[in-house]
Amino acid sequence: MARRSKPDPSGLETRLGHSFRDPLLLERALTHVSAAAGEAGQSNQRLEFLGDRVLGLAVAEMLYATFPAAAEGELSRRLSDLVRRETCFDLAERWELGAFLRLGSGEGKAGGRRNPATLADATEAVLGAVFLDGGYEAARGVVERALGEQIRARTTPPRDPKTALQEWAQARGKATPTYAVVERSGPDHAPHFSVVARIKGVEEAVGNGKSKREAEQKAALAMLTREGVWTSEDAA
Repeated sequence: MARRSKPDPSGLETRLGHSFRDPLLLERALTHVSAAAGEAGQSNQRLEFLGDRVLGLAVAEMLYATFPAAAEGELSRRLSDLVRRETCFDLAERWELGAFLRLGSGEGKAGGRRNPATLADATEAVLGAVFLDGGYEAARGVVERALGEQIRARTTPPRDPKTALQEWAQARGKATPTYAVVERSGPDHAPHFSVVARIKGVEEAVGNGKSKREAEQKAALAMLTREGVWTSEDAA
C-alpha cells in the first residue's frame, strides 16, 4: 500500500502568514499524541497548553483596543465567545489543518483529520509554536489575520443563552436549569448531540449540535424563545 504523501508545510505557513525559522516547532505542533511513539514531549500537547494562553491574551488585547468603551463584563463575554473550541475548529478548517496533521495509523483510520477536538487542539498548538518561533507579536499577527475582521464586525456583544436562561429562572424563583444528553450519534470525528434543558415547572426544550456545549446553548435558546424571553434578534 502506498504511503500517504506528506504535504508541503509551506502551504500552511502561507495561510498563517508566518514562515517558521525552526520548522521542527511546526512539525511538533502538528504531531498528535498517537504519532508520538508514547513520548508526550514529542506530541503537540504542551504546545496546545501554551497556545491556549497565547490565543486568550491576543484576543483580549484586541478586544481591549477595539471596544474602548466596553465594560469588563462585556469584554469577558466577547472573549469567551471567541476562544471556545468551536472557534479553534473553524480556524483549523480555514487553514486546512487536517491535511498537515501527523497521526498514528489508528487515529488516521478513525477520521482524526476531521475530528473537531483534534483539530481545535492542533490550532492552539500551532499558535503556541508561532509564539516560540517568532514571539508574541508574530503570534498576535496570526490571530489578528484570523479573527480581526470577525472581532470588528460584531458591534453588539454576544449574549449567552445558558447564562440568560439561568438569570431568567433565578429572577422568577425557579430552580437552576439542568442539561442532559438524550442522544449521541455519528462517528467520533463528526458527532451529533441532542440535549434537553430542564427547569422544574417549565416545559422541556431540546437543542442539537456538533458538541455538547453547542447543543446545550441551543436548548437554552429554544426555551428562551418559546417562553418569549428572547427574540431572533437577541440570538444573533
